[in-house]
Amino acid sequence: MNGHTEPARAKTDATARPPLVRELLLVVGLFLVYKFGRQLATGHTAEALRNADRVWDLERAVRLPGEGSVQHLLLHGDTLVHLANTYYATVHFPATAAFLIWLYLRRPADYVWARRVLAAVTAAALVVHLTFPLAPPRMLAATGLIDTGQVYGPSVYGSPETDHLSNQFAAMPSLHFGWALMVAIGLIVATRSRWRWLWLLHPLATLLVIVGTANHYWLDAIVATAMLGVALAVIPLPQRTTTTAGRGADKLVPAARDEEAALVGAGR
Repeated sequence: MNGHTEPARAKTDATARPPLVRELLLVVGLFLVYKFGRQLATGHTAEALRNADRVWDLERAVRLPGEGSVQHLLLHGDTLVHLANTYYATVHFPATAAFLIWLYLRRPADYVWARRVLAAVTAAALVVHLTFPLAPPRMLAATGLIDTGQVYGPSVYGSPETDHLSNQFAAMPSLHFGWALMVAIGLIVATRSRWRWLWLLHPLATLLVIVGTANHYWLDAIVATAMLGVALAVIPLPQRTTTTAGRGADKLVPAARDEEAALVGAGR
């Protein structure tokens, strides 16, 4: 039995896994285009602050909870707010990279699907960043929020006037949250453990961190979720074959077992 299923699994995975060099070039190229595109949106301070006022007023009009309630919880202790700042600064890119690497090595078909979804969401986010520059709540006096990164550290941003490495007026949509949510969804789809739904704790923690540190509004995460939903609706999941459906255990799927039983019965 294993002699028939294991070679098929290896063959399917080898066929589905795209060339490594090409994938590295695609991912690095996408990252560079995104970073370059963010730079094109710099220098729009007045417009970004006007848009921030509009977003803040809209959130209050639709009665979204105040971002200050989350920050107040973080400020109960220096350790907690420092952990939140560290999470914001260090988890975003490494977690997404680890997710893609694991999928590439272990679930190639799911990797191609996830990479396409992430690329589509990132490209759409870049368009919004260019057309709708938005200052984060830490820059808006009306919010009454503090920049926890600057006050407690660590901070990933310098002064907007001198920071040439990042566009601080790209709050909407929040790719911190959009990517974290895709990581969770991708791992839930690609694995079969009964505990796989716990991956949703990653986007939940990310949401509390980005709001509590005053780097994003609730609407930033809502827009990111909507964009991800559209991408997931348009880009189909990889087809499940006997190999992929039975991964994680050396078993044939029910349809394959039925076919095997029929063949045995016919040979009696």
